[in-house]
Formats: sequence, structure tokens, C-alpha cells
Amino acid sequence: MSGFGASQQVYRGVSSPADTGRKAASYLVLLLGSTAFLLPFVWMVTTSLKTPEEIYAYPIRWIPQTPQWHNYADLFRDGPFLRYILNTVLISGIGVLFSLIGSSFAAYAFARLRFPGRDKLFFVMLATIMIPAWTTLIPSYIMFGYLGWLDTYLPILVPALFATPFNTFLLRQFFLSIPRELEDAAKVDGAGTFRCFFRVILPMSKPPLIIVAIFAFLFYWNEFLGPLVYLSSQEKFPISLGIMNFAGERTQDYGQMMAAATVAMAPCILLFLISQRWFVQGVVITGVKG
Repeated sequence: MSGFGASQQVYRGVSSPADTGRKAASYLVLLLGSTAFLLPFVWMVTTSLKTPEEIYAYPIRWIPQTPQWHNYADLFRDGPFLRYILNTVLISGIGVLFSLIGSSFAAYAFARLRFPGRDKLFFVMLATIMIPAWTTLIPSYIMFGYLGWLDTYLPILVPALFATPFNTFLLRQFFLSIPRELEDAAKVDGAGTFRCFFRVILPMSKPPLIIVAIFAFLFYWNEFLGPLVYLSSQEKFPISLGIMNFAGERTQDYGQMMAAATVAMAPCILLFLISQRWFVQGVVITGVKG
């Protein structure tokens, strides 16, 4: 029996030709797909370093002969590009904080507290995901106008304090997977609802909180519609509106336009490279106990 088991184990470790062919085909498809997605990005980065003659050359010259690094320096010298970046950092930082506060409180209420109509309210909240943002744009604009919030960051940031459906759903799914016995033990020791939330639930929920922070950062860093509608002062523009103005002013300077787009994309790409395993875990967390 031991010899048969050893031979069976060796047999299991050897891949059949069919398995090898399927694996090679999957890798080939992934390689082709990744190449197709990377080509526009590579073209953007290389174009930001080309001379005008190289940009319009045909066939395409992928590698610039003399990199024009001054295109990046000119961004900050000729316009308020640094101001756009600082505004975006401010909006993204506060947006991440507000998203974590609002969504975590709402998720805890839907996951742990018992009150009439809890599940129905949760499903109503999830149903709002299907409502396009522009359908509520005019009522929101009128409401924020009455509040005197126009041309400020408040209409962009304050709604995050009232929770967003997807973030709330993600956190609720994870909160439901935490054993309720841990809260019961804390309540026996005299802990109240808020203390259980801050001392038991949140310390055990770092993975989903990090995921929510990543998603919120990407949303606010790339947010365009909200700032376009609510902001009118150029000194308050984030980088999304700044690039729109920049592209309108320099319609023929493709080198600097691509340099501006590269600078705007760099933080998002860097964030993905650092935290890509959290993106994958975010997909897994949404499927746990519901």
C-alpha cells in the first residue's frame, strides 16, 4: 500500500499534456490581454517625453531619441498644476476619512444592531446603487445651493459621512463573519455598543477598512462630475478639472498633455502596485457570510 501511495503521489505531481496545453493557452491569453491594456499607457508615457516631430512621426516611434524631461517641469512652471495636486490630495484624504466613518457606522448598524425594518432598509440602500448619479444631480445642486455650499468642497465630501452603499455592503459582509461571542464577552465585562464597535469590531476589521480606503481614494482622486458641477473657482479645482483646462489651453502640445495625464495617473498606479493583494481580497470579502 505504501508503494502504491507513493506512486500515486508521484503521478499526481506530473502534469498531463492536456493540462500543460490549457495552462499555456491561459497564460497566452493573459499576456495578450495585458499587452492590449498596457499599450495605451506606454504610448502616453513615451509621448510625454517626445519632441513634436517624434509625436507626429509615422510609423510610431515608441522610444524617444532625446527624452524631453522639461515637459514635466513646464507643468509646474507655466500653470497652477501643483495647486491642482494639493487640492486633490486634500479632497482624497478627507473623502477617505469620511467614507471610513460613515460606512463603518452604517455597516455595524446593519450587521449587529436589531431594529424594525433593518433588512428592508439595507436592501433599499443597496437598490440605490442602480440609480445613476446624474438623475439626482439637479435636486442635489438646488439643495446645496440653499445651504450655501456651492463653490466649496462640502457637496463633494459631506455625502460620504452618510455612507455609500457599496462600502457599507462590503463592511457589513465582513462584520457578519466576526463571531458574536466576542461582543457578548465584551458586554459581560461592561462594554456598551460604541465600545464594542471601537474595541472589538474595528480592530478585527483592518482588511476591509483598508479596501474601503483604497476604493475611496481612487474615487475621489478621479472624481470629475462633482467638482465640475459644484466648483467654479479655478484655485479650488482638483487635478481632473485642472487637466481639462490644461488640455483646452494647449490643444496642440501633446507632449505636455501626456505629461499631465501621467502625473495624474501615477498615484493610482503606485497605489495599485503596493496594494494589489488588497484589491483581490476585496472581491473575496464581498462573498463571505451574508
